Amino acid sequence: MLKRTFLTLPLAVAAASLITGCNDKKTTDSKASGKADSEKILRVGTNPTFAPFEYQAKGSSELTGFDMDLIRAIGKQMGYKVEIHNLGFDGLIPAIISGNIDVAVSGMTINEERKKAVDFTDPYYTSGLIILVDKNNDDIKSIKDLEGKKVGVQIGTTGANKAVKIKNAEVKQYNNSNEPFLELDNKGVDAVINDQPVVAYYLVTGGHGKMVGEIMEAELYGMAVKKGNKDLAQKINAALAELKKNGEYDKIYKKWFGS
Repeated sequence: MLKRTFLTLPLAVAAASLITGCNDKKTTDSKASGKADSEKILRVGTNPTFAPFEYQAKGSSELTGFDMDLIRAIGKQMGYKVEIHNLGFDGLIPAIISGNIDVAVSGMTINEERKKAVDFTDPYYTSGLIILVDKNNDDIKSIKDLEGKKVGVQIGTTGANKAVKIKNAEVKQYNNSNEPFLELDNKGVDAVINDQPVVAYYLVTGGHGKMVGEIMEAELYGMAVKKGNKDLAQKINAALAELKKNGEYDKIYKKWFGS
C-alpha cells in the first residue's frame, strides 16, 4: 500500500500555527464559512488525491468519493452543513490542532502515533490487501495458492512486500496500480495483490476479475478530531451508526466498491 504519511508530532504541532487560508482551497456545502457555532457548520479537512475515497472529478470543482459522500451524509444526519477544506495530507492534523477544521476525513489509518495528536471516531472502513484473479480461475482461493505462481504488484507497496514472501512465486513489479491489472487481463500473471479498495474500485468501474481470499494486513480508517473533543466524536459516531442502521452507509459503499 502506498502509505499516506504525516508530519511527526513535534513538527505537526509547530506547523499548526502556520496553517493559513492561502493553503486552503475550499469547497463548501454552505454559503459561507466562519459563522457562529449556532449555525452548525462542520468544517471538514481532506486531501483529495486518493480515489476512490476523495478526489476531484474531471471537469468538476466539487470533491467526490466515498469519504466525501459519507461525511456529507453524516453531516446531514447530525443537522450540520458540511464545509470541505482542501489541504495537503501532512496539513490535516496541524489544522485540527490549530482549530482551523473540526474533523479530517481522508483515508486516514488509525494508529498509535496519530492518537498522540488527535482523537479518532469509530472506524468506518477496513482496508488491507486482497488478491485479484481472472473470473474463471477457481484454483486460487488464498495466498497459499500463489506459491509457484506469477504475481503482479505495484512497486513500493505493501502488496509488493507481501508477494516477495510467497514461496517460489515469480513476482512482477510495475510502476503503477493499473499495469498489473492489464497484465492479468493479458494472462501475463496469475494474480494481482493490491489494496482492497483499489481493487474493488477497479472492478466497480468496469475492470475484469474477482477478489478471492481474506483481507490481509487489515487497516482501519477513522475520522480525526481535536484531542479531547469527545462531544464531536460521539455525535459523528452516533450519526455513522444510524447510517449503517438505515441502509444509507451500504448504499454509499455499494456506489464506490460494489456489493
